[in-house]
This record gives sequence, structure tokens and C-alpha cells, in this order.
Amino acid sequence: MNKVVANANEAIKDIQDDAVIMIGGFGLCGIPENCIAALVKKGTKNLTCISNNAGVDDFGLGLLLKTRQIKKMISSYVGENAEFERQLLNNELEVELIPQGTLATCIQMAAMGIPAFYTPAGYGTEIAIGKETREFYGKMHLMEHALHADFAIVKAWKGDDQGNLVFRKTTRNFSTSMAKAGNIVIAEVEQLVAAGELEPDHIHVAGIYVKRIFEGKNYEKRIERKTIHIAQ
Repeated sequence: MNKVVANANEAIKDIQDDAVIMIGGFGLCGIPENCIAALVKKGTKNLTCISNNAGVDDFGLGLLLKTRQIKKMISSYVGENAEFERQLLNNELEVELIPQGTLATCIQMAAMGIPAFYTPAGYGTEIAIGKETREFYGKMHLMEHALHADFAIVKAWKGDDQGNLVFRKTTRNFSTSMAKAGNIVIAEVEQLVAAGELEPDHIHVAGIYVKRIFEGKNYEKRIERKTIHIAQ
């Protein structure tokens, strides 16, 4: 089965208003830039986005926030986006903040078909409000539910026409779990090759999980830079 589509517009064509989507990436690393741009162009709105972070003002999910296409963010870290902060403080955006390890595990549990799990992270904080708690080995835990999505969109380094994916270094981040947790998984890759060209031992996500794949273009590949202020 050939899973290759022509471009991002074709890949996201059936993402409708009110969809729940997972977006791979960590900071500015491993972001599916082409698919995000296609969603901006399509104008799909009222999206619930599950992602480690919300990008920055003019990049990543920040582009969808700017056009007010996101209704709710389920994230771990959102400190680099001024527009996110503005919408949050003005009650224009629903936000569910989850500890980073818990967020990763919620996605992994969905990938494994496990509906819920217990974790000590967040007990005794606002995160615990309204959640079931239980003691294990003398320590209190919260029950967290797996996170499912209508669509999961990831960016890989290489892929083949059967949907097998290879990530490069830290671009793997949340994407390998997300690629197994969405009902429909869309992958954009820097290099698209024929089946059989990828070394089997190097494959991070098997093609059985991926519904559509295409070769992206014009990647910015932004990097985060450390800024140091020296007090006088």
C-alpha cells in the first residue's frame, strides 16, 4: 500500500473544525512546519492541540495561535509565546498544563491501549484538583488518563513509501509516541525513499502506524539560542 501524498495540503485535507490533533516537536526542534502552514492556509478552527509547547509567536503552533485557530492547548511548557500568554490571560484560550513526564506518559499509554495510570507527579498541587488519588507504597498518586487524538502530525528525517520513519537525534522527542497514538497519523519527512532503502534496525516508527507521508520542503530548522545577561 502506497501511503505517499503529494504535499501537506493533501495530507491534512480531512482535518475538520473541532478536531483533536497531536503535534510533534520539542521547543523549536522537530516541528512539522509544512503541515502547520497548510492548516493555517486551510483555516481549520476550534482545534484542540496536544503538544509539548506552543511554539513561538511566529513559528510552530504560534502561527495557529496567531490566527486564532486553536481553541484549547494541552501542553507542558508554554513560556516562549507572548500571544499564548495574552490569550490565556484574557480567557480566550483553554489551557491544560501537564507535567512533562506525565504528558509523555499519557501519550505513550494511548499508544499502548492503556486507558489510565497512576503517577505521584502533581499530587498536592492544582494539577490534582478533581482527580482520583490512591496510595501506593506509602506515597500518594494521581490517576491520569491516556491522551488520544483524531490526528497525529509528526516530522521525521527520513521515511519510505510504506510509512516507516527514521528520526535524527533529538527530533525524535514526543513524535515516536504520538505516531502511535493518533487515529490517523500524518508524517512529513525531509527525505522520502522507496521501501527497502531504510536500514530496518534504524527505523523508529513502523509504517503500520502511519496513514500518510510526504516529502516536505523549505524547512527553517530554527534553533534555540542560550542568552546570558551579565549583571553590571
